[in-house]
Amino acid sequence: MKYRNLGRSSIKVSAISLGAWLTFGGTEDIEVTRACIQTAVEHGVNFFDLADSYAGGEAERVVGQALRDLGVARQHLVLSSKVFWPMSDDVNDRGLSRKHILESVEGSLRRLGVEYLDLYFCHRFDAATPLDEVVRAMDDLVHQGKILYWGTSVWTAAQLEAAVGTATRFNAYLPQVEQPRYNMLDRHIEPEILPTAARHGMGVVVFSPLAQGLLTGKYNAGIPEGSRAASSRWLERDLTEANLEKIRRLSALAEHLGLTVAQLALAWILRRPEISSAITGATKPQHVVSNVAAADMQLSEDVLAEIEGILDNAPARG
Repeated sequence: MKYRNLGRSSIKVSAISLGAWLTFGGTEDIEVTRACIQTAVEHGVNFFDLADSYAGGEAERVVGQALRDLGVARQHLVLSSKVFWPMSDDVNDRGLSRKHILESVEGSLRRLGVEYLDLYFCHRFDAATPLDEVVRAMDDLVHQGKILYWGTSVWTAAQLEAAVGTATRFNAYLPQVEQPRYNMLDRHIEPEILPTAARHGMGVVVFSPLAQGLLTGKYNAGIPEGSRAASSRWLERDLTEANLEKIRRLSALAEHLGLTVAQLALAWILRRPEISSAITGATKPQHVVSNVAAADMQLSEDVLAEIEGILDNAPARG
């Protein structure tokens, strides 16, 4: 495993990390969760990404239980969670108000069974809450020792600039990390978000690096019955014949290189020095083993050029 600094900070996260969105505490039980986490730890993964809203808090509970069952020392882990989405019908149990932030972190700590979070993300921008209220609440949590660093998730470049400016004005702890969606089929962060994060010394940890499974190649021949794509509205935008043709070409290239298409997609993401970690999901330990291998893979300039041609719909070479 290779480790990368989180922006300008000295904390290091595994280049491949393990997330719980849509899996742990939801579709997968504690035994599967424990097996995947054990395999991840054995292969050098130290960063585990969660959110209070994942499976209504159950993801945090089962991951915390699995880590205790496995006896993993807290100091060897980088644990994150997030706050924003509604956790009940209560009018204040949502958003980024000071009340919700301070109450939500307590819930996350309790479910995980830990005393602090390494990273705490504002899961979306909250236009209803003044930014200084958000920044001051996060700064207070750092001073209280309940979080070590705070960050943002799916914020625009302008919103990142505003957060940094607000924190600077109040001499508060700066946001240290942004978590956007990024993969071969969704490159929206490249023009503005990546350079903005880099300019302010923020690390970038990306989710959905395999486009919710599309970039594993499992849909190349169609949508299997009972698969996530058969019922997920998240995949509707990306599951097009044009994208499937790109993935078929990427699969052929990966096979020629002796890789899986998922490994090719992850190595392609990690080509960017601005990116600290690619957050992967897993429902089987072998998924973890295959994904972590991508951390040690470097793609040549010729291969990167060929990938660019495929993603830009250029004709296949020779």
